[in-house]
Amino acid sequence: MSEYPTFQYGKSRFDQNTFFGRFRHFLDVIDPRTLFVTEKRLQECIKLLNGFKQGTLPPGVTDAQLWQSQKIKQAIVHPDTGEKIFMPFRMSGFIPFGTPVVVGLLLPNQTLLSTIFWQWLNQSHNACVNYCNRNASKPAPVSRFVQGYLGAVTSAVSIAVGLNVLLQKASRFSPTTRILVQRFIPFPAVASANVCNVVLMRHSELSEGISVLDNNGNVVGTSRVAARHALLETALTRVVLPMPILVLPPMIMAALEKSVLVS
Repeated sequence: MSEYPTFQYGKSRFDQNTFFGRFRHFLDVIDPRTLFVTEKRLQECIKLLNGFKQGTLPPGVTDAQLWQSQKIKQAIVHPDTGEKIFMPFRMSGFIPFGTPVVVGLLLPNQTLLSTIFWQWLNQSHNACVNYCNRNASKPAPVSRFVQGYLGAVTSAVSIAVGLNVLLQKASRFSPTTRILVQRFIPFPAVASANVCNVVLMRHSELSEGISVLDNNGNVVGTSRVAARHALLETALTRVVLPMPILVLPPMIMAALEKSVLVS
């Protein structure tokens, strides 16, 4: 496949029927370079895409230019509202703005207040990203997002604080073991909060069902069984996604510390 195939408005540049194609698509979505696009450049991209839709493209415009213009617009402008997304809450900003929060979650020897602060900040950032990138084609009450946010913050803080308290009372643990276990506490707190957020935000789908599409993308009805499957799979995804950043670093640190002690 050519690096830049024939441009298709609203479609992905990469083959979505393959894993590698979907992988490259999401690398494009989270590309932090789009954070530095100027307003002038953004308007040029929008103008070029409008020209494509209206059939008034100037001569010499390439498929590469059109694909890049669409990438920039999709990274900055909400597809439903047409408004610019605040930089820290864009998908392309999730890694650069979220990384300091993850570092805060993994800091050793945290106090009760610091644990609460970092869990609150993490869930607040997640909630803002979810809201700013929501599907706004159908109106949804703000109360649903507030409910999900409060549920996520409450569950994350409760589990993190509760596990820390239990860990401090576990007199059988040596100081080394206590530090090691403490490093893993952010993961169950974040994972449970993510699940809580999904359930609170989408619980109405269990009773109302979700749309079921045929192979051509046409809606053929609604299904509560499909809603249960979708909710379960989404919840499991929200548990798996934080694992690389909240489980691997403590494991690596433990291995490095052990090697240093042995040497």
